[in-house]
Amino acid sequence: MAENYDVIIIGSGAGGGTLARQLAPSGKKILILERGGWLKREPENWLSEEVFVKNRYVSPDIWHDKNGKPFQPGVHYFVGGATKMYGAALYRLRAEDFGELHHQDGLSPAWPIPYDELEPYYTQAEQMYQVHGARGEDPTEPPASAPYPHPPVSHEPRIAQLADDLTQAGYRPFHSPCGIMLDETRMPFSRCVRCMDCDGFPCLVHAKSDAEVLGVRPALEHPNVTLLIDAMALKLETNPAGTAVTGVVVQHAGQQEVFRAGTVVVSCGAANSAKLLLMSANDKHPRGLANGSDQVGRNYMFHNSQAVLALSKEPNPTVYQKTLGLNDFYFGMEGYEFPMGNIQMVGKSQAPMFRGEKPIETALAPQWTLEMVAKHSVDFWLSTEDLPRADNRVTVDAAGNITLNYSKTNQLSAETLYKKLKSMLNSLGMHEHLIPRNLYMKNEIDIGGVAHQAGTCRFGNDPKSSVLDANCKAHELDNLYVVDTSFFPSIGAVNPALTAMANALRVGEHLLPRL
Repeated sequence: MAENYDVIIIGSGAGGGTLARQLAPSGKKILILERGGWLKREPENWLSEEVFVKNRYVSPDIWHDKNGKPFQPGVHYFVGGATKMYGAALYRLRAEDFGELHHQDGLSPAWPIPYDELEPYYTQAEQMYQVHGARGEDPTEPPASAPYPHPPVSHEPRIAQLADDLTQAGYRPFHSPCGIMLDETRMPFSRCVRCMDCDGFPCLVHAKSDAEVLGVRPALEHPNVTLLIDAMALKLETNPAGTAVTGVVVQHAGQQEVFRAGTVVVSCGAANSAKLLLMSANDKHPRGLANGSDQVGRNYMFHNSQAVLALSKEPNPTVYQKTLGLNDFYFGMEGYEFPMGNIQMVGKSQAPMFRGEKPIETALAPQWTLEMVAKHSVDFWLSTEDLPRADNRVTVDAAGNITLNYSKTNQLSAETLYKKLKSMLNSLGMHEHLIPRNLYMKNEIDIGGVAHQAGTCRFGNDPKSSVLDANCKAHELDNLYVVDTSFFPSIGAVNPALTAMANALRVGEHLLPRL
């Protein structure tokens, strides 16, 4: 394998995989480095006990919290990165999220670019990732230059009834934007079979719009693109002046190798991208590469997320449940003037999941009890914006061990959103159908739930307070870019994947003339 490339992309997820596909037609020599391998297609892809109880696809990484307590983060190192396991809810940030927003717990800062600058790339990303949706239903929806490329995924009867009841109560539910390769008009020919093993599972039939299937694989159709798997970037080398990256030191096949390129793009995930830059410290960058501002690793965010299960007296036979969203309280409500966040359906509960998510509480529960809970469950996911804090940060020791020093933010807004949902469900005239006994299971996503991690290499116009410029190039280096969610200065309250994809397309368009 040649050691010299035009571009090296470190990481193949939503940012890196998308950028690889964007740059592939240029004819330039591109190397994708992925620390994991191909996620094996096997029956276990769709077995909830394997995925949720045995954590078959979770990395064995151990990180430490601010008290030094070890924990296993929910990270997945495969071609396609975290998108191999995501729920493929591909939302745009709201236009207002790009400006300064006042929250109950503090300030969400403005981005260095407005929504309008990213909008064309949102449209391109929706087309690339085959997003299904309906414009005009969501009251907070930002302006769009094109319709969704595919019609919304239809509600199954129980969710359709919920949507009707919400509408009659004066709310504005909408069809969630879903990245699945589904053709409901020609189901015998549809790649997606509309199964229940989507959200949190790898897709056995490659019908999920993930960065492997729709990013890396199309890129590899070009002979100028090379993928090296099981190749973990250890550090970045620079020229003597410290103004440009000259090499990527990689652990591969039991030995270290150095690969060189004119442009290096980091896309390892917010924690690991920060780790790579911090581990690359040298005499010109003693605090870590691109870290003259001391911002690398800081402002870690991952959403205040809550999985809420409501029990219906009647069974909920829905299979693909992730079709409905509600943003009526995204920016607050009467009696609460601060942003609260997003409500969406989540993948349908299955009994083994409870043993994986709450093993102590369910250890003595008869299996039939868990089966009944799953059969009658209606499942919601609530996201409230996590605010950037300088002290919420990723640090590494000399051996490269990650410590995630994190304290929660915006908790009152998250609790207000939960209470609002609970009160709505009890007052919609649906007691017979949905909440007969006010019985809920609520699972707050703790520090190990890193699927929405963001913010450790924020972009901005001021090198004193940011790591990257508006094009996601490091302020201090001429050829170093970061395109995963590390660049986020704020995280909003919707899933971050589509924004990472859109931004990668934007950065790719900036890079093409340079290449």
